[in-house]
Amino acid sequence: MAHTKDTKPQPAGDLDLSAYREKASEHPPLSDLSQLTPADQKVLLMSGVDPSGKERGGSFFQQDHSVVHCRTTFDGAEIMSSSAAREKYNGLTEYWWKAMAADKDVFTQRAAHHQEHGYYMRSLPGAQVHYPLQACLYLTEDKLAQDVHNIVIAEEGSTLNIITGCATAPGVRSGLHVGVSEFFVKKGATIAFTMIHNWAEEMAVRPRSAVIVEEGGTFISNYICLVPARDLQMYPVATLKGKGAVATFNSVLLAKPGSLMDVGSRIILQAEGCRGEVISRTVSTGGTIIARGHLVGEHRGVKAHLECKGLLLSDQGRIHAIPELEGKTSDLEMSHEAAVGKIAQEEVEYLMARGLSEQEATALIIKGFLTLEIVGLPEGLKKELEHMIDETDTKAL
Repeated sequence: MAHTKDTKPQPAGDLDLSAYREKASEHPPLSDLSQLTPADQKVLLMSGVDPSGKERGGSFFQQDHSVVHCRTTFDGAEIMSSSAAREKYNGLTEYWWKAMAADKDVFTQRAAHHQEHGYYMRSLPGAQVHYPLQACLYLTEDKLAQDVHNIVIAEEGSTLNIITGCATAPGVRSGLHVGVSEFFVKKGATIAFTMIHNWAEEMAVRPRSAVIVEEGGTFISNYICLVPARDLQMYPVATLKGKGAVATFNSVLLAKPGSLMDVGSRIILQAEGCRGEVISRTVSTGGTIIARGHLVGEHRGVKAHLECKGLLLSDQGRIHAIPELEGKTSDLEMSHEAAVGKIAQEEVEYLMARGLSEQEATALIIKGFLTLEIVGLPEGLKKELEHMIDETDTKAL
């Protein structure tokens, strides 16, 4: 199984990795996430993770470097730490660093040498895991580095729904999170993966993800970040290797002053009948957003679309939309649409004429813009996200 190769974006930037601590305190196990403090539970809820476990098929919770809770209530799914899975399954040699090369960049190298657990999730052949499995990677110590390696497998004919919330505890301002994730979608299987970032304002965040989709498989990625992480960079790559494979990436980003969000997706369509879609909605109130998308058509008859729309609400903000189409055969269909602009004044005036203040009208337009219809999102989480957007601080808008 070939590694996913990727030469951009360049990884290191100006991060001083020596500024982050390598050692963390050990945390005791929890039999239930409701044992967390009310403040911690509130953070989890705002990250899409329900401490009660209601309408969830299982939960994984890692606090700093300690896996403190791991349980599944569904016989058709496995969930455990990736370290435990490697012990149980002879090193996971079929999957470990098989979708992505360990020497891809300084952050994958870091995860290879400093790995502190991460999660392993797997749906068994034919299993329909409709209640999502949920995972939270949580930082409770300031200036700590957390390096995890996640493995997700949907066996043939199965359906796996996952919600991950990555967050920092109240009082934590800074830290480094490096998350390597390798996804394997077997023949006729589906993974719907939703990631919600709820980081502190001084966090540096480096997810590194690669996906391999076999014949008739579907991978859906939903990424939401509505908080002002200082430095975020991610560029997941999906390789569609089998006939009729499908991949969709949706992202919703809000960049406030001081934030740098470099977020993109690449889909490589290698087989007949493959389909791909990359859709992003971005809003800058003073931060910088780089919205990337790259579609690579390598086989006749593939179809793919890329769409990036941005709202720029401050002269101090920046939005860079970088769509790329790369065709390697004449018989394919790929398209892109990119637009960056401000809110139309006539829309604001229309709402003001109906009794809203200018700020209320602006906030309503922005919330409508960010409320992207996301395929594969559980109904309960849709309502939670609507609430998150409603709670988004609009004073700076």
